[in-house]
Amino acid sequence: MAAQIKTPSFPPLVTKKKRSIKPRLISSKLAYKGKVFSVFTDKVEEPGGGINVRDVIRHNGSVVILAVDESKNPTDPDIIFERQYRHAAGQFLIELPAGRVEPKEATLAAAKRELIEETGYRAKRWTLLAKYFASPGFLGEWMQIYLARDIREGTATPEPDENIEVFRLPLSEALALIAANKIHDGKTLIGLMLYDAIRRKGSH
Repeated sequence: MAAQIKTPSFPPLVTKKKRSIKPRLISSKLAYKGKVFSVFTDKVEEPGGGINVRDVIRHNGSVVILAVDESKNPTDPDIIFERQYRHAAGQFLIELPAGRVEPKEATLAAAKRELIEETGYRAKRWTLLAKYFASPGFLGEWMQIYLARDIREGTATPEPDENIEVFRLPLSEALALIAANKIHDGKTLIGLMLYDAIRRKGSH
């Protein structure tokens, strides 16, 4: 059966009409090119006429998967988590599965691929929950969070440098970890709290 995907409906935002002027890009120079991202030094002219130099990290974007098992307890479903050491953070983090979108790859296809590779799980129903920028002051990376339901287990095939511990927690326990300040990963905080809010409104 083909995977189903839907986007939850939200009330329209009420905003005042205001004309915004974007800064003008004067020049952009590649300062560093890595395997995962590139760094550009951009010279921009601000709306007020000032000239600023900004270092920007460019990235293809990422997907985050909130995989849910409602089969045993629909009122408090299990969530699939990962625990892995993050060198930049200098600690082990509890996270939702996630990964980079390859060039020209559709985000849903990337989400399915990353879920299988990192956890072995597959899902029949997919819902796009949100798209956000992780740190837009200097990082161009965006992230899309998908809700994956009707999951089934399989065999994970992580990358050689991915030492991942996959485990499950009921939603209530995951929220308790957030309240106890034991989950520090941004995408995981956003995904869990958004999912909990949608469930409370009965729109999942």
